[in-house]
Amino acid sequence: MSDFRYSTGPTRVVFGSHTLADVRPEVERLGRTRVLVLADPGLGTVGDRVREALGALAVGRFDGAVMHTPVAVTEQALALLREVGADCVVAVGGGSTTGLAKALAVRTGVDQVILPTTYAGSEVTPVLGETDGGTKTTRSSPDILPETVIYDVELSRGLPLGITVTSAVNAMAHAVEALYAPDTNPVTDRLALEAIERIARALRRVKADPADADIRADLLTGAWLAGTCLGSVGMGLHHKLCHTLGGTYGLPHSPTHAVVLPHALAYNAPYAKEAVRRIGEALGNPDAPAAIHDLLVETGAPTSLRELGLAEGDLAQAAELATAKPYPNPAPLTQEGLAGLLRAAWAGERPSLGGPPRLDWLTDQVVSTIAGPPRLRHLLGDLVRRLHGFAIDNDLTQAEWQAGVEFLTRTGQLCDDKRQEFVLLSDSLGVSSVVDALTNSRTPETTPSAVLGPFYVEGPPELEHGTDVADGLPGVPLYVEVTITSTDGSPLPGAVVDIWQSNEDGFYDVQLPDLEGPVLRGRFRADDGGRVRFWSILPSEYPIPADGTVGDMLAATGRHPYRAPHLHFMLAAEGHQRLITQLFVAGGKYLDSDAVFGVKQDLVVDFPAGTGTPPPGRRVTGEWRDLRFTFRIAPA
Repeated sequence: MSDFRYSTGPTRVVFGSHTLADVRPEVERLGRTRVLVLADPGLGTVGDRVREALGALAVGRFDGAVMHTPVAVTEQALALLREVGADCVVAVGGGSTTGLAKALAVRTGVDQVILPTTYAGSEVTPVLGETDGGTKTTRSSPDILPETVIYDVELSRGLPLGITVTSAVNAMAHAVEALYAPDTNPVTDRLALEAIERIARALRRVKADPADADIRADLLTGAWLAGTCLGSVGMGLHHKLCHTLGGTYGLPHSPTHAVVLPHALAYNAPYAKEAVRRIGEALGNPDAPAAIHDLLVETGAPTSLRELGLAEGDLAQAAELATAKPYPNPAPLTQEGLAGLLRAAWAGERPSLGGPPRLDWLTDQVVSTIAGPPRLRHLLGDLVRRLHGFAIDNDLTQAEWQAGVEFLTRTGQLCDDKRQEFVLLSDSLGVSSVVDALTNSRTPETTPSAVLGPFYVEGPPELEHGTDVADGLPGVPLYVEVTITSTDGSPLPGAVVDIWQSNEDGFYDVQLPDLEGPVLRGRFRADDGGRVRFWSILPSEYPIPADGTVGDMLAATGRHPYRAPHLHFMLAAEGHQRLITQLFVAGGKYLDSDAVFGVKQDLVVDFPAGTGTPPPGRRVTGEWRDLRFTFRIAPA
């Protein structure tokens, strides 16, 4: 158990499409009457729309926000705010405009309403980073937190792809560091994982359809959640490095975050294994640092500090500055270690945890070649993705692949008209039971189905009622009388009932070449009351064939080959669905560990001792059993 402290912020969030129209009601809700509009220099038209929506409440406008919130720029905006007597600022733009709004609020106490146009996430944090004299400092205070944030999906639909990607990865960085922060808690953990998953999912799609509203909503939601994490827990190495690089060397804010994140994550990975594992799950790739780097490559975003303008000669000083003051971080912070991290980020190297290479391109290439009917394309494409994923996730070796191919080859070679090793393999892996459940479990008012098994033979002999299908084979005599009805209980005369079972030693007739003709199997037709009657022998537990590949697999995995004792039935009636099922002997062995996972509790029934005079059809001198059961089958 971990102790933690968690406080929820008071910021009001308005989220949706075309919510810019809510800006005036939100200012009025705060009781403010004089607004200074802050707009990114490149968002003049959007600034005009905000001012128009505010109407007479807008008393001034400042379009001079700059990256890293220089104090000198803040002083210019502060002079204008005082000149117009503003009691509220409405900021529309990215992190720079949000930072300026916070800087004004912390100095004057004015309320803030923020309309983000990028995915920085800083709008929901009580954190302010300011630059003065080439040094960036960060402070946190409840006074910095904006009162209201209005997320309007429409404001980001036209955001250029480059800014989209880097600002979204900037937000992802907040979530990543929240997961290994020393003051993490269950709430921020869930928010962080959801943020990473949403942002990664959207970034994989945004290049193909940059104006899609759902993609943009995912990015905006992810940024909000990630920013909430940033405002709740402390950040570590990644944010310290980015503040150093931005404040000292003037590197662009979100591109710097994007480039550094995979390298900072790889640096911390050996000391935050569980957090990195969860990050990998959210990204859909266990090699989380490589996955983030690959996202940048796929979307055409920068991947090196060199292309952002950092000189190679500055790397040593940057590492020194980043280790000048201690701060919480999973991995030890050494100048040598950070110098290596920065050099790899400067060169644009692909960081990795040492896992397998990313092979999405190959999987996509294979799937793209699949044509044919839609259902075939879907099934085969999904199978290819899962097979490739299995090989990659398990780092499959050439020898293991070859062993698998040989196993399947031998399985096929064992199949003939009397033995179906592939069906047996499907049974023993539970696949047959899965397909059976998917196909037949949607009509709960019917008798449950069960797997067909490998020993059904088409066209069994038609037999008269009362026939002894055991034909003299040893075993405890069993009289069977079953009734076949529809789901409303009405009998189904003429229903066709195929039955088959093993002998007392566990062998089916097709496994015994010395037997003449079919034994312990047959086909009956229900009488006018929907009834079928025959004699047989009490089923016994038996091993499935273990002399082939399935037996080898069971032995290698420490599993027994036994099936619980049962009778097979296949029932068909005009206007009704066919039912394949089994009846299991209550109290029999292996009911809880059936080798093919075929036992269903509703199919475990009593085979009670017979009493009185046995029904005609077989001479009985000792113990015998009497099975009575009603099958309900569904209308077609």
